[in-house]
Amino acid sequence: MTTDPFAAAGYGAKAVGFGRKAAIVVVDFQLGFTDGESPMARSPYIDAAVDRASVVLAEARALGVPVIHTVVEYANEAELGYWKPSGLVDFTPGSDAATVDPRVLGEGDAVVVKRFPSAFFGTDVASMLRYLDVDTVVLMGCVTSGCIRASTIDAFSNGFRTILADDCCGDHDPDAHASNMRDVGRRYADVLQSADVLTALHAMA
Repeated sequence: MTTDPFAAAGYGAKAVGFGRKAAIVVVDFQLGFTDGESPMARSPYIDAAVDRASVVLAEARALGVPVIHTVVEYANEAELGYWKPSGLVDFTPGSDAATVDPRVLGEGDAVVVKRFPSAFFGTDVASMLRYLDVDTVVLMGCVTSGCIRASTIDAFSNGFRTILADDCCGDHDPDAHASNMRDVGRRYADVLQSADVLTALHAMA
């Protein structure tokens, strides 16, 4: 029987848990990643995550849970910087690629533009959550191995209880998704399925 070396070293020894008030941050479920046609938007795993997230978000809104979306967009080369994916050049302000997927956008949701992997870096997301008196952040979106991982670390670093809705996050590669979820779950966040997230949100309502 193989012993998990991380568990043996004490990683993942305790749960983060939900606090007294939660918000959902939806990372980059925008058409440039979800429309099924654009070069960066052909992942069936991301598409399935959008569909599941739409159900969770509708129920969460009915409970009064605030929802904040992020999108990436770049007006010029200086804003784009040293990003390596070629498709991001099409994510210009006002473009379809920079538009939140209508499956997950609800009336009253906030939309925040970001230019870097984390939903928190260079944005007002942390201050918005503080204003809302939130201590628990539920993350969903894409891509798990990039912007979801970065947002998880920054949510943790900003002092929020961080929960990942595993089946509401997507990647181009299911192995990359599973590996990153496993790793951040050892260190920074609780990784839960959406049904368990909704159970916790109902308990907080």
